[in-house]
Amino acid sequence: MFERLHTHRRRLSHSLGHSLRLRLVLLFLVLALAVTVVFLGGMQKALSGGWRDAARPLVADYIDRLVTELGSPPSIERAEALVKRLPISLRISGPQVNWQSEPAPRLDSWRQRRGWMDDDPEGRDGNDGDTPLLKRTTADGHHIAFGLSTTHWQHPSRGVGWFTLGLLLLLTAGAYAYVRRMLRPLDDIRAGAQRFGAGDFAAQIPVRRRDELGTLASDVNAMGQSIHQMLQSQRGLLLAISHELRSPLTRARLNTELLPETADTLPLREALLRDLAAMRDLITDLLESERLGLGHAALHLESTDLAELVSDVAASIQAHSGAGTTVSMHLASGLPHPMLDRTRTRLLVRNLLSNALHHSAGAPLPPEIHLQAEESGTVRLVVRDHGPGVPEAVLPHLAEPFYRPDAARERATGGVGLGLYLCKLVVLAHGGRWSVRNAGPGLQVSVSLPVRGT
Repeated sequence: MFERLHTHRRRLSHSLGHSLRLRLVLLFLVLALAVTVVFLGGMQKALSGGWRDAARPLVADYIDRLVTELGSPPSIERAEALVKRLPISLRISGPQVNWQSEPAPRLDSWRQRRGWMDDDPEGRDGNDGDTPLLKRTTADGHHIAFGLSTTHWQHPSRGVGWFTLGLLLLLTAGAYAYVRRMLRPLDDIRAGAQRFGAGDFAAQIPVRRRDELGTLASDVNAMGQSIHQMLQSQRGLLLAISHELRSPLTRARLNTELLPETADTLPLREALLRDLAAMRDLITDLLESERLGLGHAALHLESTDLAELVSDVAASIQAHSGAGTTVSMHLASGLPHPMLDRTRTRLLVRNLLSNALHHSAGAPLPPEIHLQAEESGTVRLVVRDHGPGVPEAVLPHLAEPFYRPDAARERATGGVGLGLYLCKLVVLAHGGRWSVRNAGPGLQVSVSLPVRGT
């Protein structure tokens, strides 16, 4: 139970901390309460002194007249007539007459609530210094206590109290509804900013108002359009350059392969072919990343034996890397066959393993690849190397395009920074999850792919 209360309190504090509407309504309520308290307190202070001084002798004189009207000894018939005529209660106690207009518990409880009970419940002292206007002692020894009759005010005041509470709740609900309507453009601006951040610039933010919030929505729309045009120009330029470079690269590779294989030209020929192949792979990665980033590339989903695919890619990489290159494989058996795009999944595994092998040079252990099923209905692929890892501040930027931890930007120190970025795009295109962390030692990349296609 305490856990539930703590959870509710935490949710309430979270809502108050993150909801502008609730804070505004709470501010209005606190301000209204403070104004009411200050006004009533000030008016009471201003009027209480003069009012008490003026009313005290009048009330005392009136009570003396009522005591005289009751007679000596007090007459019960006159007391009953007085109670019927005025909204008061009476209690008479003495040597000859003992009578009260209301049951004792009701009269005493009312007097206790009002602070008018003294240490002498029977009124034998005859003169209570704190309440001289409500109690009198007659010459024949009778004590007469006056009070307000609870039958006249109890039930009507309760109804007024509930009505007042309901009216306050209604006003609060109306204030919240008005604030919600007033701040509705903020929801539109937030949703629009999220769409713009996800790359969806088709739907603009609706401009519902002509005040500051409407101006803000218009400004955010203008900013979104400017960003969209800038991204379109950048991507169009990149795609055009990539397409245009393919033809001269193909001709250069063909001319290089036609060079005579002599002892003098063979080393130069092999170096040119490696550089041309690297440029071809770079252009391919650029085009693929732009297609996946823009959502233009349709995934060809089919049931895929991921364990077999990982084994084939690892064997191919080890064959091209030469002797001494090993990969520690930990593939669970009986894995489900998720719906994947085999070509892009092969690209994902190849880039992850290549990155791990590149950073495992000189490491005591070979890179590892783990494949297992998860209870959440996904297949988890983990690739880890045992190299030096990267600084913690670098981790959030590893999957950004063209980002490399070292500033040299030489291909010998890790390429141009498109491998992990392309891997992340492939994972997100399949509706999967992606995470990178330092494994101490080394870097670990975890990928969760859904069994069913997105």
